[in-house]
Amino acid sequence: MSRGGLGPSFWRLFVSSATSNLADGIGRTALPLLAASLTRDPLLISGLVTLAFLPWLLFALLSGVLVDRVDRRKAMAAANIFRALVVAALGVAVLVDAAGIVALYVAAFLLGAAETVYDSAARAMLPAVVNRAQLDRGNSLLVTEEMVGQTFLGAPIGALLFAMLAAAPLLGNAVIFVVAAVLILTVRARLPQPRTQRSTIRADVRTGLQWLQAHRLLRGLMLVTTAICGIGAMAEAVLVLYVLEDLDVPSAGFGLFLVAFGIGGLLGGAVAGWLGRRLGRIASMVVSNGLGGAAYLVLGVFAQPVLAAVLFGVYGLTVIVWNVLSMSLRQALIPPELFGRVQGAWRTLVWGVIPVGSLLGGLLASLTSVRTVFAVSGILQLLSAAAVLVVLRPHRDELAAAFAADAGAAAELSEVSRQP
Repeated sequence: MSRGGLGPSFWRLFVSSATSNLADGIGRTALPLLAASLTRDPLLISGLVTLAFLPWLLFALLSGVLVDRVDRRKAMAAANIFRALVVAALGVAVLVDAAGIVALYVAAFLLGAAETVYDSAARAMLPAVVNRAQLDRGNSLLVTEEMVGQTFLGAPIGALLFAMLAAAPLLGNAVIFVVAAVLILTVRARLPQPRTQRSTIRADVRTGLQWLQAHRLLRGLMLVTTAICGIGAMAEAVLVLYVLEDLDVPSAGFGLFLVAFGIGGLLGGAVAGWLGRRLGRIASMVVSNGLGGAAYLVLGVFAQPVLAAVLFGVYGLTVIVWNVLSMSLRQALIPPELFGRVQGAWRTLVWGVIPVGSLLGGLLASLTSVRTVFAVSGILQLLSAAAVLVVLRPHRDELAAAFAADAGAAAELSEVSRQP
């Protein structure tokens, strides 16, 4: 692992992740389209998103404990094999015309449960294959391939396959998940040493929670990020209805429309590290969040396909810039041996709020309109940008030290931050 190049281990991780994200993109497009073919009730469709993210509220802490106890590569492979079985079963159900909305809910929940394991392990893998100074670059590349796989390739492929045969994207996903499971096992990584002392699951969960609660910077950022995720979930839950009904885009074009989001995401992945260095990490995170809120607000006011495509591109850029800079921050501050547990605690709250936001978005759309949901989400996200500044600005010295070559200074500041 050289300081200049990212090394072969990173690129093996990259290829495995890209394969898995292609399957995610196909599935995340096909499932909403399948749901929309069964019902146009906003509340029922938002329920699909709710069930997909509910496992983060229920299982993220346990998944974090698991990935700190086992080989993270094997955990990722097992999660992908499980996802392959789920989508294969759903594909067969669709083929024999036995897949109702309840079957979609069950599949979404099971896929979400597997994702808690896969994602917790995947986020912990990057610090094991690159140096701390390479985290922004590594995260940018991983987020870029995620955007390409899920949006540029997965979304249009999923929509086109669905238009040809509803079961096709699901059965294809089963094969892709198996390939991704095999690929991740080829990665060589600097993994944490196995713990010699035995501990209970409850004790491990408590360790992660206590570490995160005591770290003032990450605790504050977690609360703000939770609000941002809940706000975004409101609009994302009814996105398929916004595209199909408000924009009057046919189902076959749903995935192609989302490519605009992918274009923005690619640009965001390319410039995130540069923005963090040029504007500063704090300013970049504040501006990206505020710009995303402005895009959602305009989407709620105007429903015009070309304008919406541009604004979804802008939103994609802001999401990826935020994700890259926020993820690198956590990877730099959290000790490797604790990463799974702390990340599990983080995701329990941050992603656990997504089901709540999704239900609120569906309920608000039922009572008002889909466009109202986007406008409200935009206003709330604009307000959250100010909260990001309030939380991060007092810790700018700690952030600078965390990414400095002197790891000892970063560790010292991190210890100071954990003082009550």
